[in-house]
Amino acid sequence: MAEKVPQTFANHTRLDPPFHFFIVPVAAINVVVVAWKLIQNFSYGQAWLLVLSIAGVVAVLKFRLYALKVQDRVIRLEERLRLGQLLPDKLRGRIPELDGAQLIALRFACDEEVPRLCEKALAGKMSRKDIKKAIVTWRPDYNRV
Repeated sequence: MAEKVPQTFANHTRLDPPFHFFIVPVAAINVVVVAWKLIQNFSYGQAWLLVLSIAGVVAVLKFRLYALKVQDRVIRLEERLRLGQLLPDKLRGRIPELDGAQLIALRFACDEEVPRLCEKALAGKMSRKDIKKAIVTWRPDYNRV
């Protein structure tokens, strides 16, 4: 098995090749082809195929969104548990003040950096991107899809 490239802010986003390079393009091309055929030769059957093609694209995108939302919920739960163990008492009570995006970004911070980044996030309402940029020692998440 190939070694995993160390994650950083610059390379932490991931593409899922079967989804991004096959399913989405095929679904989009299908809509275009069916629409083109409908324009060339209108029929109710062809119109119905266009509706089904558009529904297919919407379904593909919604299924992806549902998976990402579930992952985000799990990450938020994991991070709340992790923060409860890592933060000093004065910050532990403020965990609910962190928004979902901040919790999701904090998952990349190593344990030693978490208290400092939490304090900064709570003081200045750092964005997800700001938190990720402030991380010095990156804790990789290779399981995100």
